[in-house]
Amino acid sequence: MNRFLESIAVMFGRDPKRPTQDDITDEAKKLHAKHKGDPDRVAAIHAEIAHAEQAKLPQKWRRRRWAVLVLVNVLFLISYKLDIQLLEGAMTGSRFVGFHMADLNSALQVMLAFKTVVLNLMIGTVTVFILWWILGGRTFCSWACPYHLVAEWAEIIHVWLAEKKLVKDHPLDRRFRSWFWLIFAVLAILTVYTVFETISPTGILSRAIIYGPGLALVWVFLLLLFEIFYSRRAWCRYVCPIGLTYGMVGSISPLTIQYNLANCFHEGECRKVCEVPHVLEVIIKGRAIDTHVDIGADCTRCGRCVDKCPTESLTFKFKGPGDLL
Repeated sequence: MNRFLESIAVMFGRDPKRPTQDDITDEAKKLHAKHKGDPDRVAAIHAEIAHAEQAKLPQKWRRRRWAVLVLVNVLFLISYKLDIQLLEGAMTGSRFVGFHMADLNSALQVMLAFKTVVLNLMIGTVTVFILWWILGGRTFCSWACPYHLVAEWAEIIHVWLAEKKLVKDHPLDRRFRSWFWLIFAVLAILTVYTVFETISPTGILSRAIIYGPGLALVWVFLLLLFEIFYSRRAWCRYVCPIGLTYGMVGSISPLTIQYNLANCFHEGECRKVCEVPHVLEVIIKGRAIDTHVDIGADCTRCGRCVDKCPTESLTFKFKGPGDLL
């Protein structure tokens, strides 16, 4: 329960706590001591990084994720253009072969704005909740959200410019996202209008893909420029309430990325590519409280850390009934 509450607190913006010796299991303490006293550890780290750079480890999970993300959004377009009942609507609300599906955050905004619960909306919300609970909460962000894809391309540009010393990342306070979630909820109640949906790049891009571009794409373009030249992945990290909503679902999901302390050299390459690096504080030497630790609720399950780690210290795990007890 303590791990669960810690994961939720970190997702809402609190900095990860450094564990005390009482928090760490005896097995983990032995591994920490082994890693700390290993004279060859630094050399092994350099050898690992050099091998990774030379071998150009394949980004299998990124390729799979991009393919799924493109396919999902193209299915919306095909269904609309060919007028077939395959995947109708848009990312915020749709029907898949007749089953109603509603984005959880959008549904919440509608319910708050209109102070009522529509049956079809409730059915769609429950369907999506079960789907993303199985797949892992914030999986929606990295495997379905169209803005996530273009923001990831913008991040590639940002990283390249940063390597050339042309730009510098300016991290913001992660608690902003929790405040924005609350602000948009209150605005929906007071204005009887889904204010967030007006500026959500997820909805704007989804509708632009399906029905054609509009003036709202200027807002998306400005967001991307801000992320390229000032603050890396700013919208997803510090603003978007969708990620927070799905993160709450992900906190109880059976699908997770699991950290194996025994395999790790603590070189930190995985944190460099992570969209939400605070969830990987556990890989810092001395921070893991057990030999195997599930990555926190704010993880998007994008798999970039899994691709980046050549020692397989980070792997996808689907917990069965025994693991959930």
